Amino acid sequence: MKNAIVFSASSGIGYVLCLRLLQEDYTVYGTYNNYSKDVDKLKSLDVKLYKCNLLVDEELDKLISQLKKDVIVWNSLYLLQATMNPIGCLIDLDMKLWEESIKLNFINQIKIIQGLLESRSKDMTSNVVTFAGGGTNSAVKNFSAYTVSKIALIKMMELLYEEYNDTKFTCIGPGWVDTKIHNETILAKESAEEAYIQTVKHIENNIFTPVDDVVNCIMWLENSSKEEVSGRNFSVAYDEWDSELLSKNLVSDPDMYKLRRKGN
Repeated sequence: MKNAIVFSASSGIGYVLCLRLLQEDYTVYGTYNNYSKDVDKLKSLDVKLYKCNLLVDEELDKLISQLKKDVIVWNSLYLLQATMNPIGCLIDLDMKLWEESIKLNFINQIKIIQGLLESRSKDMTSNVVTFAGGGTNSAVKNFSAYTVSKIALIKMMELLYEEYNDTKFTCIGPGWVDTKIHNETILAKESAEEAYIQTVKHIENNIFTPVDDVVNCIMWLENSSKEEVSGRNFSVAYDEWDSELLSKNLVSDPDMYKLRRKGN
């Protein structure tokens, strides 16, 4: 029996991921911040859930300590917590909220990894997955805290693999998935500018990456070697993951799907 920890287990992707992990015979531990029917459902399936506001240092420190006691050895760690807020031009933003966004989207995710890393399985390759987001390959206006955090996560996965090459550290971009995070853009409206228009278009036309595709990609990462996937950033919607050709190319090219400046 393998153990998995899912931060933000009650999120759209987190919930479906927990269900899949249970099917794969994992013992699943997860977190939630706000009560929902999905929380009840996961509890009824024996997912061990912990209520925690991941922005509150005291709560997060207590949670990390409790997980180290409850999960003696973990095999997979998933970090899904995210916010797009604050949305708007930098000069108009509350810097306190900007800093909190960096903290939730990046700093506290690294804090969680650091706190739990010693508990990873030493008998088999452990798996750490974080999530990229829109704007990492372009300059999306008015989402600076979110975008900078996601770029930092991508680079940290590469750095951590260099430091601990017995463990897979991977970042995936799920694409446009139908989850509640898009409500932040809808509420921001004018402050989101072009992103608001694009979000409305996706919602009205139901143009989304199926959440099952995201979970299938995660399972592919689980079953891939560290030489193939660790330290890299994958796109669920655009990469030919789960193909023999891609696996071959990944092993032969250590720079593939990493943050690089072309040419040097």
